[in-house]
Order: sequence, then C-alpha cells, then structure tokens
Amino acid sequence: MKPNKSITLPAPWYALDPLWQDEGVGIQQGLPHAQLAPAWQMLLLGDGSPTKHLQLLTGEPTEVDVIDMSLIGMDSDGAPAQIQLIPGPRLRRQVWLRTASGQRLAYAASWWEASHVDEYLQNRSLPIWASLARLRTELYRDVQGVYYGHSAVLESAFEQTGPFWGRHYLFWHHGQPLTLIYEVFSPYLQRYLGAMKLD
Repeated sequence: MKPNKSITLPAPWYALDPLWQDEGVGIQQGLPHAQLAPAWQMLLLGDGSPTKHLQLLTGEPTEVDVIDMSLIGMDSDGAPAQIQLIPGPRLRRQVWLRTASGQRLAYAASWWEASHVDEYLQNRSLPIWASLARLRTELYRDVQGVYYGHSAVLESAFEQTGPFWGRHYLFWHHGQPLTLIYEVFSPYLQRYLGAMKLD
C-alpha cells in the first residue's frame, strides 16, 4: 500500500476582470486626463514606490498584511506573461497594503524565484519597498501593464465600489528581473488624490 498524498492547491490571487487595459503606448506617454487624472497617473505609471507614496498621502505608515505565500512551482499561475522572466520554481506572495489605523489602500500579488525570496524579504511583514531599501538594493521599476476593471473580492475587501485601477510591473536588479508585481488601488485614495478622471 502506498501512502495517500493529498495535493494542496495554492490559494487564488485576485486579478481584475478588465473593462480596459493597456500594455503599450499609454504606459510610456500617459493617458488622456479624461480617462485617468494626472495625480492617479503619477501613482500608476510612475516608477516610484507605491508604499512610500501611500505613506506620504495618508500621513500614516504603510503596513502589510500578508494573506498568502504559495509555492507554485513552474506554473504560470494565470499571471501576466512576464512571469516567464522570473526563474522557477516560483513563490507567489499576496498582501494588503493599509494604513497603520487599518484602512486598506491596495492589494498586491508578487511572484519570486522561491530559492531567493528569503534573501530579499527577510522580514515578510514589511512592504517590499522597505525590505529592499534596508538592503540598499538598487532597482528599476518597469511598468508593463495598466488595467481598469472589476473584482468582487476586492470590492468587498476595500469596502469600495469598483471599477478599480491596477497595474503590473517588473523589478529589475543588476540587469535581471527580480520579481513580477500586480497591484490594485482602492478608490478610497480619491480623498487624497482627487477624482480618478477629469471632466
């Protein structure tokens, strides 16, 4: 008799069901302001740290709730195509980014080479930006896709009505892709950034 080995499937991650998406010119040149207001474009299309931006906007430290760390092996995991640039086997991490007082501001899923994740995320409760800043890691944030769409799970988690804006990008380090990150931002940020689009 052979022992019965149960297979545990990784938890799902929360991609938007897009009404619109761009993986080309709009990312480089910007979007019409009637589609996405300038302040929101700086958050979504800029190459700065979203956790740092959220802290500056809210005046509170940005904290992380890790909701999932799943080994996915060589599976493409339904992730953006750039996952193929991340060496396998891979690990997927999912987090909520929130204020210290508990307001959820963003959701993020990231994919890492499993054998190196501990090297870069020594304290997994810290935002990625804080972990890499402590290591003085030089990075290039390469925005690859922008999305506008729905997610019932995120609507419930943010306690905000969609649709939502999201993006995915690669972090490059020493000319090599370090991680792929998919982020979605809560409309709650309108209280700091203003309306998502200009009339």
